Amino acid sequence: MAYSNCPAQLFLAGINSDMIYTLLFLFALFASLTVRLWLEHRQIQQVLDNRAAVPTAFSEKISLTAHQKAADYTVERTRFGRWEMLFDALLLLMWTLGGGLQAVYSFASRWGFGELTTGVIAILLIGVISSLLSLPFSLYRTFRIEAKHGFNRTTVTTYFVDMVKGTLLAIAFGIPLIYLVLWLMQSSGSFWWVYAWAALLGFSLLISWAFPTLIAPLFNKFTPLEQNELKTAIQNLLNRSGFKSKGIFVMDGSRRSSHGNAYFTGLGKGKRIVFFDTLIESLSANQIVAVLAHELGHFKHKHIFKGLIIGAISSLIGFAILAWLLPQQGFYHGLGVTSINITMGLMLFMMVSPVFTFFLQPISAWHSRKNEYEADSYAASQSSADDLINALVKMYEDNASTLTPDNLHSAFYDSHPPALARINHLQQLV
Repeated sequence: MAYSNCPAQLFLAGINSDMIYTLLFLFALFASLTVRLWLEHRQIQQVLDNRAAVPTAFSEKISLTAHQKAADYTVERTRFGRWEMLFDALLLLMWTLGGGLQAVYSFASRWGFGELTTGVIAILLIGVISSLLSLPFSLYRTFRIEAKHGFNRTTVTTYFVDMVKGTLLAIAFGIPLIYLVLWLMQSSGSFWWVYAWAALLGFSLLISWAFPTLIAPLFNKFTPLEQNELKTAIQNLLNRSGFKSKGIFVMDGSRRSSHGNAYFTGLGKGKRIVFFDTLIESLSANQIVAVLAHELGHFKHKHIFKGLIIGAISSLIGFAILAWLLPQQGFYHGLGVTSINITMGLMLFMMVSPVFTFFLQPISAWHSRKNEYEADSYAASQSSADDLINALVKMYEDNASTLTPDNLHSAFYDSHPPALARINHLQQLV
């Protein structure tokens, strides 16, 4: 019996390299979007199912009103996030199979510049258009959701001034970087991807060095922490830990939001410790010291350095994959692009790769949560586990962080362990 004309064989015979890339992209996009929407549904149901009562472990420290506020805030943000996911998927289809990237590049080509300048213009135009299309979501999130739940303190003027500053910085730093990367891709031979990776890595380190003193002050005011009991306690902790910094600063985070946080910034001897003023107002001195001890735990366990290494290796692998894809016409034609050049190859890869790497997120999230547990253990050894527990509970309450996340959703997205798991871990260290 002959099968030469069966539908399956005819279908397979008709598939060319263009169609293979199209089908792979559509499958990955549909699969990732389906999983993401399913995870959001699980998160909403889990939070709503536990809205009526505070978890037993927190019942003495967090009121039912605060617990329900966190539940409502989480549910509203998650529901809104689903619409944003759908919009982003449609926008990606517009840029690729819908011909958006090709249309922008063709428009930039009419200006008569050389290939590199045309590529830079096209990339900038794509960035501006994407930002403008996403602007309504950002405005709604800031001035509707955050304001409704009592977190937003940003004025419309501050919001747009920040946006203009960010755009100007992106242009000032982005144009030279884009020129450099495109030039390396064009003129460095078969190993261009190694040189481009090295250039991007060097740029990232430069930004990390410049951020504390040159970039961050453009958006916020940083005031040295006053000499008081808190600063003395912090300095004692730093001395015990062998940590040296260029100072301890308080940032006026309350200008934009009531959310609180603390972080390290900078490289080498230029490291700074930064506390949001909202965190200083919310926590006691001992609790602030415990939070800082946690951050020092990341330093002691070299989490930041290890993160840089992992990021560098990941980006090198990405550049190697891009180098393999660039000569393949099917990669361009299958994703809606007819102009085969380094600019279109780079933009296609940057837009499409997150669809495929989404399924690696649980690995990254697991590694990050592991680091958080290690930092908590260090904090308990250098300060007080009870103080850190109380500080975390207060931060959960102040930031309206849900105490009852869905475990699978958390496994994909959360860089920190769920509240209950983290508190249980710390209680074992008391």
